[in-house]
Amino acid sequence: MNREELKQILPHREPMLLIDEAELQGENLAVGKYTVKGDEWFLQGHFPGMPIVPGVIQCEMMGQTCCALLGEKVKGKKTLFTGMDKVRFKQQVVPGDTITFECEMTGSRGPFYFAKGKGFVNGKLAVSAELSFALL
Repeated sequence: MNREELKQILPHREPMLLIDEAELQGENLAVGKYTVKGDEWFLQGHFPGMPIVPGVIQCEMMGQTCCALLGEKVKGKKTLFTGMDKVRFKQQVVPGDTITFECEMTGSRGPFYFAKGKGFVNGKLAVSAELSFALL
């Protein structure tokens, strides 16, 4: 799915649509990608002369990839984080990097969904987390 196709599912819009593309691989794995251009709003002031993608933005990118996995279940709903556990940042993500997320659902209960994900830059782990969110 490209950005326009993602907009058919996700409620996010620019500047908060934070994945460029996503694809489903099997029933329980979504792979999302984002290329950091350098002019993004979240890099302004983080940090002058040394821009680094904030960790919370990386978690949002991962969460949007998870929502792409749910497809039509997300359509027309608000997706709200309810938790982030075991979040680890292993390397900086900077302009020019393409971060690739691999996300899988680990369970659900009512409107709540549980997932785990990892983000890689050049094949090296940059971020990992367990996420939970609600569809309302």
